[in-house]
Amino acid sequence: MSGGLSLILVILATMAPLCGLARYWRIFPHRPFLYLLLVPCGLACGLILLPESQLWNGLWALAAVEVVLVVVLVVDLFTLPHARHFEAERTTQRVASLIKQHSVALTVSNRSGRAWTVWVRDDVDSRLRPMPEDFIVELPPQSRSTLRYEMRPTRRGAFTMQCIHLQVRSRGGFWRRFFSYPAVSTIHVYPDLKQLSEYAVLARTNRLSQIGVRRTRKVGQDHEFERLRDFTPDDNYKHIDWRTTARRRKLTVRDYQASQSQRIVFLIDCGRMMTNEAGGLSLLDHAMNAALMLTYVALRQGDSVGLLNFSDSVHDFVPPKGGMSQMNRLLHASFDRFPRLVESRYDQAFRYLATHCRKRALVVLITNVIDEVNARQIEQQLGALTGKHLPLGVLLRDHRLYDAVEDSPRPASTIYRAAAAADILLWRSQVLRDLKTRGALTIDVFPEDLTAPLVNQYLNIKARHLL
Repeated sequence: MSGGLSLILVILATMAPLCGLARYWRIFPHRPFLYLLLVPCGLACGLILLPESQLWNGLWALAAVEVVLVVVLVVDLFTLPHARHFEAERTTQRVASLIKQHSVALTVSNRSGRAWTVWVRDDVDSRLRPMPEDFIVELPPQSRSTLRYEMRPTRRGAFTMQCIHLQVRSRGGFWRRFFSYPAVSTIHVYPDLKQLSEYAVLARTNRLSQIGVRRTRKVGQDHEFERLRDFTPDDNYKHIDWRTTARRRKLTVRDYQASQSQRIVFLIDCGRMMTNEAGGLSLLDHAMNAALMLTYVALRQGDSVGLLNFSDSVHDFVPPKGGMSQMNRLLHASFDRFPRLVESRYDQAFRYLATHCRKRALVVLITNVIDEVNARQIEQQLGALTGKHLPLGVLLRDHRLYDAVEDSPRPASTIYRAAAAADILLWRSQVLRDLKTRGALTIDVFPEDLTAPLVNQYLNIKARHLL
C-alpha cells in the first residue's frame, strides 16, 4: 500500500511542474523530451537483471542519471525566449469575395540578439480555407519576415481574427513555447464582387458575350444621347456617326440611353429549399451572386434596385433606390444572411412587398420548388402581381434530378429512380407553363449558370419597354 502511495507521489511531483509550465507560461514538453525519458526507464528495467548484491549500486547510478537529465532539461528550459523578443502583425483588406482568393500578409519580427526558428499560424476560421495553414521561418537576429497566404472563403459573413500564434523551441529541442500576439482583423465575406470588375472591363471593350450576356435589339428607340463607341456587327447602320467616323477613320456609332428611373425588387428565398448545394455553394449563394450582378447592371442603367430577404418571416428589406451607393446597402443587408431549415412564407413576403412598394417594379423571385404546396403559393402570388408589377420567377434546377434522367447506359436497379425524377421534371415543366399562363416571366436554369440568363432577361425587358 505504501509502495503504491509512493508511486503516486512521484508521479504527482513530476507532473505538477509540467502542469504549471503549461498553464502559466504555455511551455510544453516536445518530442525529444519524451525520448529522453526512455533512458531512465530503460535503466530501471535493467535493474531487474542485476544480482541483489549490485542492486544498490544500480540504484545510485540510476539516481545520478536522473539528476543529470533534470539538470539538462532545466538548463534547456531557460534557453526559451520571452514574448517581448517577438512581434507579429497582420495586413489584409476588410472585404473579401466568396470563393475568390483573398490575400493576407503576416509580418513577424525577431527583436532578440539570437536567431530563432519560428512556427507561425494565423487565427483564421477553417471556413475561410487558408493556404498554407502555417509557416516555418528562420529569423536572424534583429530581423523581420513577411509571410503571405491566400484564403478562399466558402461562406459569406463576418469573420474576426483575434491574434497570431507563434511557436518556438528551446536550443536543445526538449521544450516548446507558444505565444499569441493580439492582431484583431474583421473580414466581411460578400457575394462574388470580382465579377463586377470583370463585367465593367468587358462592357468597356464590347466583349460581354464572353460571359453569356447578349446584345439585345431595342424595340423603338430612346432619344437621349449617351456616348460614342466603336461599331459592332449587331449595330444599326442608322446610328453610325459619319463625322466622327471620318475624323477617327474608324466606324463609330452613337449610343442612346435607355429609359431610366425604373425599379427592380429582388425577393430572395432564404428557407430550407435554398440549402441545397451546387458547385460547392448553396443555392442562396448562387442567388446572391446573380442578384448582385444584376444590381450592378441596373444601377449603371439608372434604375432603382431594392431587396427583400425572407423565409418564415421577412428578414431584410431595402427600399428601391438608385445610385451606386445603393450597392453597399444591399450588400450589408444580405452578406451575412444564410439559408434556414424552415418553411418559407411566400404570402407574408408578398404582403410586405405590397405594403412597402406601391410603384410598378420588376419583381424577381429567386427560389427553388419541388412540392405542390410551394408551387401553388408561387403561382398565386406571382400571378396576383400581374398588371400592377412585372413578375419574374426564377426557379433553380437540381442537378440530381437531371443526372438521374440523363445517365446512360442505365442499370436496371436505377430505372425506377430515373422514372421518379422524370415525373418530377414533367411536373416542374407544368409549373413553369402555369406561371407563364398567369402572366409571369420565368427563368429555369442551373444555379451556377444563373447570372447571364438573369442579366439577359433584364436587358430584354428594358429593350421591349415592358416596365
